[in-house]
Amino acid sequence: MSSHDQASDLYRSILLDVDLNHLSKDKRLNKLLKSVITEVQHYAENQIGQIKRLSQVGLALSSEKDIRKLLDLIVSEARDLSNADAGTLYTIDKKKQELCFEIMQNDTMKTRLGGTGSAKITLPNVPLYIDGDPNYGNVSSFAALTQEIVNIPDVYEADGFDFTGPRKYDAATGYRSKSMLVIPMKNHENTSIGILQLLNAQDPETGNIIPFSNEFEELIASLASQAAVALTNTQLIEELKALFYAFIKSIATAIDEKSPYTGGHIRRVVYLSMMLAEKINETQTGPLASVSLNQEELEELRLAAWMHDVGKITTPEHVVDKSCKLETIFDRSKLIETRFQLFAKSIETDFLRRKIKILQKKTVDSFDIKELDREMKETLQILERDLEFIKTCNSSGQFMSDEKISHLREIASKTCKLFGRQESYLNEEEVENLSIRKGTLDAKERKIVENHATMTLKILKQLPFPRQLSHVPDYAGAHHEKLDGSGYPSGLVDKELPLQSRILAIADIFEALTARDRPYKNPMNLSQAITIMKFMKEDRHIDPDLYDLFVQSGLCYEYARQEMNPEQIDVELTGATDATGEDE
Repeated sequence: MSSHDQASDLYRSILLDVDLNHLSKDKRLNKLLKSVITEVQHYAENQIGQIKRLSQVGLALSSEKDIRKLLDLIVSEARDLSNADAGTLYTIDKKKQELCFEIMQNDTMKTRLGGTGSAKITLPNVPLYIDGDPNYGNVSSFAALTQEIVNIPDVYEADGFDFTGPRKYDAATGYRSKSMLVIPMKNHENTSIGILQLLNAQDPETGNIIPFSNEFEELIASLASQAAVALTNTQLIEELKALFYAFIKSIATAIDEKSPYTGGHIRRVVYLSMMLAEKINETQTGPLASVSLNQEELEELRLAAWMHDVGKITTPEHVVDKSCKLETIFDRSKLIETRFQLFAKSIETDFLRRKIKILQKKTVDSFDIKELDREMKETLQILERDLEFIKTCNSSGQFMSDEKISHLREIASKTCKLFGRQESYLNEEEVENLSIRKGTLDAKERKIVENHATMTLKILKQLPFPRQLSHVPDYAGAHHEKLDGSGYPSGLVDKELPLQSRILAIADIFEALTARDRPYKNPMNLSQAITIMKFMKEDRHIDPDLYDLFVQSGLCYEYARQEMNPEQIDVELTGATDATGEDE
């Protein structure tokens, strides 16, 4: 039993214990005493009811986390407690030094503006200062500046304030503004953060407009104090959330500065992940029909998408942006070109020496000269072909078959005399890099890149995520895992992979395949990307249900129109047809 209920029972027990018949033998006095006691009882119960109601309102205010709903609730509860016909709430913008209209409610005019409603307030904000001087002419700005409660029985008879606005409103609508109660909402630092303005208190029995009583003034002041605390808490939560998102986006910006290709990637993965999540929630048929992500789960997914590549902060730039196989801090193919140019000069010099020896003979054989020129030309042509083949192997789009690797090693085994010693055409490290069968990364570099997933998990585990966001590190760190367990960093299998990580995997792969801003590859056409992902689905690398939804719903085409070059969109996907034209 609450303390309020105990107090109420105590009042009743005291009153019941009074034997009115023994109070007085005078019937008139006895009747009067009964009336007084009854009145006291009603007053006590009314006070207890108000206290209980205020306590309930306080609990409601403290539990509401949506600022728009909270502002609506503050005005509604204040009006209900004071029997006010209308109410307005302003918040203080300290930077602009003005009162901002947030809520306008009026039962008589059936008005609901601001807050959670679709109708917005178009009235101008109230300045706190005019030409540098305090604006005491407006009652709301006066209350904000002085932190004083203003209780006016009739605004048409009040002096000292400018009520032009209410009078214009009355003239335009036929409404009659009369009693007004204006209360500053002060936070824990005793600073005004808003103004609660109530209009036209009503007699609960007759409905007539009456002044706001001192009793209501104290009650609403208490409510305003609670409301200010609740509003401050909610604003702090919103500000912390905004700060957290700004921090996350600043990290994405840092990655963007480190690699301009990755920064765009992060934004697009967030966009695509949320598109896919929303499509899941819309789905009413198929294996995903029973799946629904609530707001907290969507928030976790959004944050995980923003943070999924945070580990790349630790990845060297020359690995992230490696556009060809020989590139490290710079493209080493230029060194090989210079080396081959020196080889060519050395070959020419050698042949010239041989030609000079022939010309120094008493008898010069023109055939020998011509044969020597032919041999030099052929040797230089072979050298040039070898260099062109090396350049081809260095390309990111060149797949290295066994035959090509064998030919590359034949070239590498050749030598040329340079500066008095024999130099190999290619050293072992160059051969190793040029022999990369697919892409531009060797095994060591690929491990460095893959380590970003481990680092993402490690970095995010250090952050004290609140309960509702506690899964963000796990979702973000698992975006390279595969259903068959061949992914990284942990080799998770399908039962261990949450839906959010599977969504991130689809978004991450599709963006990487179709990205138009990678320096190391040409952007892939839509049909080719979908076909590759279909093979990944069949190999159990990605979630088959998510893939089917992604393709069959046309979501991939919707993304393509937003983020891909028009020439990449070589097929329009509609219905249940995939990029190859086959029914799923």
